[in-house]
Amino acid sequence: MSIGKRKKRDGGDQVDLGREAWTLLNPVLTTGVFTVVFGRIAHISTDGIPEFLFYMAGNILWSYFYGCLTTVGNTFIGNARLFGKVYFPQIVTPVSVSLSKLTTFGAQFVLFLAFVLWYSAKGMVHVTWWCLATPLLLLELACLAMGVGMILASLTAKYRDLQVLTGFGIQLWMYATPVVYPLSQIPGRWQWLLMWNPAASVVECFRRGWLGSGSPSIAYLAVGAGLTMIIFVFGMLLFERTQRNFMDTI
Repeated sequence: MSIGKRKKRDGGDQVDLGREAWTLLNPVLTTGVFTVVFGRIAHISTDGIPEFLFYMAGNILWSYFYGCLTTVGNTFIGNARLFGKVYFPQIVTPVSVSLSKLTTFGAQFVLFLAFVLWYSAKGMVHVTWWCLATPLLLLELACLAMGVGMILASLTAKYRDLQVLTGFGIQLWMYATPVVYPLSQIPGRWQWLLMWNPAASVVECFRRGWLGSGSPSIAYLAVGAGLTMIIFVFGMLLFERTQRNFMDTI
């Protein structure tokens, strides 16, 4: 093997190792910031769960959701040249995004499980049967991200200025979801509002399964799943309609 090819291969290996390291460091660093800001400074209750583990549970879920949503939302604008040259069903793109992001989530989830086992050995958390719902929770989160992402992709294909508001809107959505606070911190008379936020019941159920904290409601999960399917179907129909003439609007 020539020196040039060896250097190129070594450089590629370093990039891959860097990405893998960042995949694991990202949730740890972000969770550390959440722990300091929301746990130590704001003193937000975590219902007796170790703060780091509590925030990490919500963080890895939201990272997956955020990654799928933003990437799918950029489908038309980010792949305009490819779609103009090669024909294939563009609906494949959102599905492939959600599947590829599972690789990152899987690595972060393994790290999360290591912390769960460590804290479980100390008797600080306990895994419940709700953990068996994890695949369904990920499926719902993926469908929600694809549905909203396809709606955003269809709208930004015509109104590019909406891209500026997308990041801000997703940030607000995170604070409307119990990612950095437990559902118990919301007054009872306002908790019904979270029924209309499908991501809220997913996060609450995930924490209940792996940390033994949270109070997931079957009714809220059912309503959330129903809303997710409505959003997904509407997004898919709008996406299919937009792809027919998107080259004229980009």
